[in-house]
Amino acid sequence: MNQPTTSGTAAQEATAERAFPRRPWRIALFAALGGFLLTAVWSAPFADHVIGESVANGLLDHDAKETPIAGITAGVAFAFVTGLAGTFTACNIAVFSAMAPLAGGAGRRHRLGAVLRQLPWLGLGMAATSGAYGVIVGLVGTGMPQFDEASPAPGTLGGRLAQSAMVFGAIGLVMVYLGLAAVGIVRDLFDRRPYARLVFLGALVGAFLVGRPFPLFRALFRGVAESRDPLYGAAVFVLQSLGNVVVMAVLLLLTGILAGDRVGHWLTARPSRLATLTGAGLVTAGVFMVLYWDVRLLAMRGIIPWYPLAPWV
Repeated sequence: MNQPTTSGTAAQEATAERAFPRRPWRIALFAALGGFLLTAVWSAPFADHVIGESVANGLLDHDAKETPIAGITAGVAFAFVTGLAGTFTACNIAVFSAMAPLAGGAGRRHRLGAVLRQLPWLGLGMAATSGAYGVIVGLVGTGMPQFDEASPAPGTLGGRLAQSAMVFGAIGLVMVYLGLAAVGIVRDLFDRRPYARLVFLGALVGAFLVGRPFPLFRALFRGVAESRDPLYGAAVFVLQSLGNVVVMAVLLLLTGILAGDRVGHWLTARPSRLATLTGAGLVTAGVFMVLYWDVRLLAMRGIIPWYPLAPWV
């Protein structure tokens, strides 16, 4: 009676070992290189102004940056629309890495069901973080660095950019760790707790608001801080976060519906493939955030002498 049990356990352990790629450090290094290259070509003015502000202006039918937010209803609409408009800013480059693993699996119904089951857990973590920050801003926001609109002196960051550097640098390091854990290089703190991992990833996405310097978010931040209403702050910050991920969520649902079974079978035929994609995505995003917000930013402000940039940046 004991022999089958032992064999079954051994088989399960062997399967768990095979879930990691054979050359995890190679994957991590190439992913880190991808994150670095992304920092060299990423154009913040194009993402923030050409894409972000144009989308918000079109949806709101007025100049979102210059028009004051008049009342709670306008604030709610502004929060969701500007969150949607900020989907492709530098802050959100990590969102897809956090959400993409949800779409894995063979069979259209299985993939779609997996996305629908897991998205609420991601949203729970996101809403908890962004809502809590909205409460804090509603209570004490006018004294926070993000409230300051003054341009920092040359060679300095100023309080607002320093807050962004610290927050996004920390988030980036956490994402690098999660990516290394996905490919088996370091210990997975969420081993056998997939829903806890989703809630934690959602909390990281919600924490983007703590450091976000996106001009349209700063307008929302100032409106909440001046309202002195923590409930209003929680509501609009949660809507801002939901707006940030709705495009990615729709893409995942479409992937679950439209992706052929051949893709799903390819991913599940070898468990290490999904681990590779997940780990590479998280490491790429994490390295991007650390280098973009803690190294490239220093060069752009003249604090360090140089950082390699594409001609259009």
